[in-house]
Amino acid sequence: MNSTEIQNLYNKQKAYFSSGATRSYEFRKKQLLLLKQIIKQNEQAILDALALDMHKPAFEAFLSEIGFVYEEINLTLSNLKSWMKPKSVATPMALQLSSSYIYKDPLGLTLIIGPWNYPFQLIFAPLIGAIAGGNCAIVKPSEFTPHTTNLVAKLIKENFDEAYISVVLGDGHVVGPLIIENHHFNLIFFTGSTQVGKEIMRLAAKQLSPVVLELGGKSPAIVAEDANISLAAKQLVWAKFFNAGQTCVSPDYVLVHHTQKGKLITEMIKYIKEFYGDNPLNSIDYTHIVNQNRFNKLLSYLKDVHIVYGGKSSDVNLCIEPTIVDEIPSNHALLNEEIFGPIFPILTYQTKEEVIEVVAKNPYPLSCYIFTNNSSFEKYVLERIQFGGGCINNALVHLANPHLPFGGISSSGIGNYHGQYSFDVFTHQKSILKTSNLIDPPLRYPVYNALKMKLAKLLFR
Repeated sequence: MNSTEIQNLYNKQKAYFSSGATRSYEFRKKQLLLLKQIIKQNEQAILDALALDMHKPAFEAFLSEIGFVYEEINLTLSNLKSWMKPKSVATPMALQLSSSYIYKDPLGLTLIIGPWNYPFQLIFAPLIGAIAGGNCAIVKPSEFTPHTTNLVAKLIKENFDEAYISVVLGDGHVVGPLIIENHHFNLIFFTGSTQVGKEIMRLAAKQLSPVVLELGGKSPAIVAEDANISLAAKQLVWAKFFNAGQTCVSPDYVLVHHTQKGKLITEMIKYIKEFYGDNPLNSIDYTHIVNQNRFNKLLSYLKDVHIVYGGKSSDVNLCIEPTIVDEIPSNHALLNEEIFGPIFPILTYQTKEEVIEVVAKNPYPLSCYIFTNNSSFEKYVLERIQFGGGCINNALVHLANPHLPFGGISSSGIGNYHGQYSFDVFTHQKSILKTSNLIDPPLRYPVYNALKMKLAKLLFR
């Protein structure tokens, strides 16, 4: 799509939003029901596309890409009317006789840029918020998952007026600047890497377009001395190798108490074999790497480290075994870059203070997972590590609760969404104070005098 086509599309959406067509509860509900119907009618096509792009197992794909979206739509449909209602808030004594309200106004024109790792869910989950908020949306899916991207484009084009919701295709580094630099959006919602997020923010600054950035980081899994080691190993193996580690909230590394390292590794290997068999490269339950560049990058991480388990790969299938590594040099990329793949470094600690020091080398992770039965240790870690969200004695699943806000902090993201938080981020809180005409107290008006000052001090102490 060239700059002229983008401009024409932008103008159409601007006019459509200005018409007021998207504002009513009835309209928003109708679009959400339509979206759910479209997904239901195309479930198999979605699963097929995800399998072609990344060899995603049908169960994992349904759970994380389709079921997740259903949950978001259902919650939104159940609560949208109440979310839209003006909220009455308290009014100070000095402002009587007045009443105060917060109105949730649609933002207007929004841009949603999705990533390749969950190419269906991470387009439609924020789109639910945009629809619920009464906005128009331009969607830019990832070019790295062509089967899913083309299906997303087809479903939107065939079912929604492009003046309301439309899709722009093409290479992100080309199309992104064309859209963002030359057009003001009321919100740009981006999911992807921290590096690209910085560029999105730079481009958006030219138009003063606000941004929500859902990024990543090196999310630790902290396994305490008192943890249930077998259960922690089982949950960590599932969480790390779900989608072959290509998940923004995937545990990036394990930080285990030095006395439990051997037992944890033994248990992890047991569960890798139980989940994926002795030859994971041929497992139908294991996702592959998205493309050759990512495949090569991940293999480069395996240099100069001790491979405890796994490490084999297939150039033909772009698949890398679930891999556990240790004895990692302090300057190694595995300790400084988000891995985003099926490689699990094992680090150890001796004191709780050391836990904080290790995590602080890569601050503001998107997630943190704490395995312990000691409430004091749990509290110590929660209070001293700044991170987006996480779990205690579990991993990954916090993002599946639409009642929890999802988002990062600082380098791992700006803003949050899911459930009502999606509605909130795609709306503006318009503050209104409504005053009765019965009485107009003279206190605030000149001429000022000693009596008025005395009354003011009484009111505002």
